[in-house]
Amino acid sequence: MLSESSYLTAIYTYVGAACAILLILGWWLAKHWHAGLVALVVLLSAALLLTPAYPRGGVDTLAPALIVAGFQLFTDGYAAAEHALRPLGFMSGLAVGAALLLQLTIFRRRAASKAPAAKAAEAG
Repeated sequence: MLSESSYLTAIYTYVGAACAILLILGWWLAKHWHAGLVALVVLLSAALLLTPAYPRGGVDTLAPALIVAGFQLFTDGYAAAEHALRPLGFMSGLAVGAALLLQLTIFRRRAASKAPAAKAAEAG
């Protein structure tokens, strides 16, 4: 069994590694993809990696919901994993909504001004 300090160390290590993965993923994808799509992938990855869940009933510690859902799904079936899949689904939906909001506000592509094109047509 884990002591309180080793449990906190494990959580801090996991969260730190997940944040490093998200930063590297965002940096790498930003070179190749549009900003709105990068936001979607990074936010969905953050939702999957950082959502917590209780491993089973009666436990006071938390674990990553993706890991809990995977173990429960493959060992005990869907009904046992449902308590971890619900927060994953909610946070994934929230991530898609946030990415859509970012796409519609901040990462929106600006329409080219018609004034320079009109001036070029008149000059030519």
